[in-house]
Amino acid sequence: MYREYPLPNHANARPASEAAQCANEQGKFWPYHDRLFANQQRLGPGDLKQHAADVGLDTARFDSCVDSHKYKAAVDADISDANDAGVDGTPAFFVNGRMISGAQPFDVFKKIIDDELEIKKR
Repeated sequence: MYREYPLPNHANARPASEAAQCANEQGKFWPYHDRLFANQQRLGPGDLKQHAADVGLDTARFDSCVDSHKYKAAVDADISDANDAGVDGTPAFFVNGRMISGAQPFDVFKKIIDDELEIKKR
């Protein structure tokens, strides 16, 4: 499951998080997410709406969703949950409650997953 954790030092992160949830309403979370990450210098309000059009969203529906801040409470809840879990940056991953903080190589994930599978066998 993907959870939002917009960092406060990135002015456009919060609006982008809410916009991604609006894209999710139309089944296009990942294409929209990928477009935002590929265009990190273009995350202003107009850019967010243009990206929606570019990935084929119903722009009237998307614009209404974004403008109303429909997902503000959901993003707030994700931030609160992450803070409660000890997250203080991105990316952060959890495998059976074990946090992997930051961009890590495959071997770090593999070790934790293998450990968890071994515990499950017991």
